[in-house]
Amino acid sequence: MEVIPALDLLDGKAVRLRQGRYDEVTVYDEQPHIVAAEWSGRVRRVHVVDLDGAKQGKPVQRVLVRKVVASFGAGVQVGGGVRSMAAVDQYFDLGVERVVLGTAAIRDPELVQTAAEAYPGRIIVAVDARNGNVATDGWIDQSERRAIDVVRDIAGLGLAAVLYTDIDRDGTEVGPNVEATANLASDGGVHVIASGGVGKVEHLLALAKAGPKVVGAIVGRALHERRFSLEEAITAASGRSADG
Repeated sequence: MEVIPALDLLDGKAVRLRQGRYDEVTVYDEQPHIVAAEWSGRVRRVHVVDLDGAKQGKPVQRVLVRKVVASFGAGVQVGGGVRSMAAVDQYFDLGVERVVLGTAAIRDPELVQTAAEAYPGRIIVAVDARNGNVATDGWIDQSERRAIDVVRDIAGLGLAAVLYTDIDRDGTEVGPNVEATANLASDGGVHVIASGGVGKVEHLLALAKAGPKVVGAIVGRALHERRFSLEEAITAASGRSADG
């Protein structure tokens, strides 16, 4: 399982929200691309979320994403407000490796299929759930769709992975929903990247043991606040504790 550090962009800064709430923002860095440069060569990928875009329904931070790509190199995956094929194409034109579709999986399944066919193995669908139901529009709106049903619908599209977030745990560091993540991977038949709640290396160890289809973990607040080092996170994600 790989560790994927997160850069959440809001007003040009690297931030974290608590449980997706735009009124509970912690600012970590005024120059996110510099942070990305520090991670370059140490991890394979970095996860970038345009929070302004997620709220407005269209990419907003493209200039900053371009800087992150230039600083980090290959391996940037980006989402937030990507709700048209033009937005997908524009991000790939910037040099990102993967594009993340979220709300589109509920509102526009045809877009997901078109993007997956145009960029096989390079599209991620973000399934962000609260109490098992998928949330949309930057987690502002709650749908009636169950996460597992959404995943089953898209399992045959040749996606890179499904990004699963338990919203109630995001930014809390209380631990990811390991059971729900593992169940989604096994029942949905897709590779899953876990997101939300990682606060210590033991959480990464638990995810690493959750099954072969759990292929990655997004880590945000805990890294920014130095709860553990990136190297400690990578060791834990490999299924090994720091003491061997």
